[in-house]
Formats: sequence, C-alpha cells, structure tokens
Amino acid sequence: MGRYVLQRLLGLIPLLLAIYTLVFFLMRVMPGGPWEDAERPLPPAVVENLRAKYRTDAPLWEQYTDYLVGIVTRFDFGPSYRNASRTVNDIFADFLPVSLQLGAAAMLLALAIGLPLGVLAAIRHNSWIDHLAMLVAMAGISIPNYVMASLLVLLFASTLRLVPTSGWSGIFSSQAIIPALALALGPAARLARYTRAATLEVMRQDYVRTARAKGLRERGVVARHMLKNALIPVATVAGVQLAFVLTGSFFVETVCGVPGIGRYFVLSVTGRDYPVIMGTVLLMAVVISVVNLLVDLSYAVLDPRIRLG
Repeated sequence: MGRYVLQRLLGLIPLLLAIYTLVFFLMRVMPGGPWEDAERPLPPAVVENLRAKYRTDAPLWEQYTDYLVGIVTRFDFGPSYRNASRTVNDIFADFLPVSLQLGAAAMLLALAIGLPLGVLAAIRHNSWIDHLAMLVAMAGISIPNYVMASLLVLLFASTLRLVPTSGWSGIFSSQAIIPALALALGPAARLARYTRAATLEVMRQDYVRTARAKGLRERGVVARHMLKNALIPVATVAGVQLAFVLTGSFFVETVCGVPGIGRYFVLSVTGRDYPVIMGTVLLMAVVISVVNLLVDLSYAVLDPRIRLG
C-alpha cells in the first residue's frame, strides 16, 4: 500500500509539470496583457515600468524557469499583477478556506440526498417512487449549477425572502444555504443514478438471495449485504463529484457573491492576472489528483479482496 501511494505521488510530478507548461504558454499566446487591457488605459511608460518590475519583458524561457523555481523551492506563486499589495499565497490564505468549506458542505449534502434516494429507487424498482426519484435526478443533472443558483436565489431570496440574496458569513450562516444547495444538487443526482444502478446489480446476486432465505430482515440485508458492495462503483463517482464541487464552484460563487477562490479566479481570468491563474490551476490539479488517490485507496476498505500492491 505504501509503495502504491508513493508511486502515485511521484506520478504527480510530470503531470503538474505538463499542466504548468501548457497553462504558461497558453496565457502568453493570448492577445493583450494584464495592463494593456485595463479599464482605464495606462500610459505606455507606466506599462513598460510594470513589465520591468514583474519581469514580463524577459525572454519566455527565463520567465518559465524563474517562476517554476520559485514554486518548487519556496512554494511561492509570486505577486498578483492586479493587486500589488498581495501575493498569490496571501490570496489563497484568504479565499481558499471559504471554497473548501463550501465544497465540503455541498458534498456532504449530496451524499445525504443521493445515496438514500438511489437505494430507495432500487428497492422500489419500477414503482412510482423509482420513476419520481429518477425524474428528480434527471432534472438535477440537466440544470447547470449556475442556473440552479440563480433559480434558488429567485425563489428563496427574492420571492420567499427566507435567506439573503448574496454574501457570506460562514458555513453555518443562512447565506451558505443557496450556494451549498446549488452545488450539491447536480452531484446528488448523479450519485442517486449510480447508486440505483449498482444496488440493482447487487440485488440479483446469490448471496443476497441466501441472506433473505435465512430470514434476515430487509433492513439488515440492505445495510450489511447490499450497500457495502454497491458502494464500490459509487465511490468512484463520489470522488469525481467531490473534485467537481471543490473546483467547480466558480460560477456559483460569482452568482451568490461568495468570497471564495472560484470567484477570485474568474476575476483573475478577466483581468489577465497570470500568477493567480497559474497558482489556482495547479492547486486545483493537486486537489483533483489527491481526491482520485483517496478514492482508489477506499476500494481496499470497501472490499478486502482488492489489494493495491
């Protein structure tokens, strides 16, 4: 197990290097720059001074190696081009915890909705409960999260006036309800569909029939014999959805006014803030890779027959 984890972590090095190279050159080939496209055009002399200060006038290979060395040796993502008083590390320290809290809350909510809904639909297969559950799941998959966020704001904030329309006062405040729910409904729908399919497949196995023939209660058959084996494929989907809610909150945070790293990333893209873009992309790549590793390790916990060597 330890060797497997080490191999996966070492495999992150070429992956992150490839992502760094791709993003670096894509940003440089796009027309314009962080100061040339400002809302208020700056004098050419000021632009030249800023380019010299941040060394964007140096050769591309030098910019590439200098920034990479700073990340590897000091974990320093450099200064923000559009916010001279702050570094990218400072921005991460302020905004990343908000996105992590929101993503974790959304994923817990998705699991609390999706898993029971999928199991219930499988147990009541081809009943009205099954059809209604899959109709709800299809709606959750079809509606993008930013559209869902807008609809929830319109319903709960503007019409019913139950929660504020935007803002953030912590994960336990009423302002977190709409963004967490908007992020959770899509993953919950996907989890419900996969849980239903996996449970239906397990229900037809011989050991489930044997458990029922022995006179075990239906609740015990579902919990002890069906659900654990059905969760193996669901764990894969759950890992993908966890990475999605942790990294895909850009538009939801923008719609709901949540001061997270996703909202700041959108502002950085429009403002051509290269260090923030680079740092955020690399950070999200690490998060997705670590989540995938944890999902692979969870297989051995769910099924002792699986050995990762």
